[in-house]
Amino acid sequence: MTQPTFSHPFSRNDQSPIAQWFWTVDRGLLGAALTLMATGVALSFASSPAAILADESITDPFHYSWRMMVWAGAGVVIMLGTSLLSPRGVRRLAVLGLMGAIVVMAALPFIGDEVKGAARWINLGPFSLQPSEFVKPCLIIFASWMFAEGQKGQGVPGVSIAFGFWALTVGLLLIQPDIGQTLLITTTFMAVFFMAGVPLKWVAVIAAAGAGGLVSLYFAFGHMRDRLSRFTNPETTDTHQIDRASEAIRAGGLVGRGVGEGVMKRSVPDLHTDFIYSVGAEEFGLMLSLTLIGLYAFIVVRGMRRATKLNDSFEQTAAAGLFMLIGLQACINVAVNLNLIPTKGMTLPFISYGGSSMLAMGLTMGFALALTRRRPGAYAPGATLSRPRRILP
Repeated sequence: MTQPTFSHPFSRNDQSPIAQWFWTVDRGLLGAALTLMATGVALSFASSPAAILADESITDPFHYSWRMMVWAGAGVVIMLGTSLLSPRGVRRLAVLGLMGAIVVMAALPFIGDEVKGAARWINLGPFSLQPSEFVKPCLIIFASWMFAEGQKGQGVPGVSIAFGFWALTVGLLLIQPDIGQTLLITTTFMAVFFMAGVPLKWVAVIAAAGAGGLVSLYFAFGHMRDRLSRFTNPETTDTHQIDRASEAIRAGGLVGRGVGEGVMKRSVPDLHTDFIYSVGAEEFGLMLSLTLIGLYAFIVVRGMRRATKLNDSFEQTAAAGLFMLIGLQACINVAVNLNLIPTKGMTLPFISYGGSSMLAMGLTMGFALALTRRRPGAYAPGATLSRPRRILP
């Protein structure tokens, strides 16, 4: 009796770039990212009909869904294309992206569109671009490179250069203002600095500086004080947004109300962006919520595990920083939806509606996949990595 045969699309003897990529990329991480993107598209069909109620000029109930499909498709193309790069290619693209994002961010006070009191977007005709989304992965890679160069002892002031670009980026973010992105970038940047081999005595200095910075932000920005006040004293302020999101999550129960049966989404502002998690929780319940959290945990844990086994210090810290960036952003969004921290206005990676967010997440994951590919000499001898099982005919 003839046994069924299974074969991969590429032979191990195939030396083409695509075949080499197929056998060296972490297909588990790639699959998790693609699953999250597909989930984001599916949830957009649940949230779009309710989201258009806030804009009378939109008549198509699935307006945001069609656009989400376009952004997700473009994000997949960027992720796959970027994952083909070598570590040198990753550095070059990150430097170009960082410089371009900084230039656009510097121009935002003059040419940016102001939405809800913040000038974070530049209008490019049919869509708006948020450069701060792209500056995050590029800055992490650039900083990791500078820290690695500084460790070589060849006279390159890597630490000074990295902190200089971090300060410039943070300054431009505070001008917008965007406190959430500032805290996310700073936390990830400092984590990369620590992973690069900072002496322990610097930990206390950085912690003290961080505490001082938070106090300064509290007194400098009124909207930050308002958000903290609403969080700590909900009975004295308007908490309609987060209350409706919390009700939606509770109403979902274990398995949810059912596809399209959610009702709280009709009264949750920004439900298709910052609060898409609550929409999914109401319609698909705790099962979907835990699945999403599990996928993010898988990406972070598996990615960090692979990153720590890399030989090159730049590749190691850059990859770890990128996976940490994805994980922290997901944690912040979920924590806001669960009313565990004050609202931040931060998207859920790969899930929330938004062109800039989806494209930037595709770029971030593409960078991480490129850095963690199995190349000759990339990993320490004896490092145990899960390899794709070859199924012979």
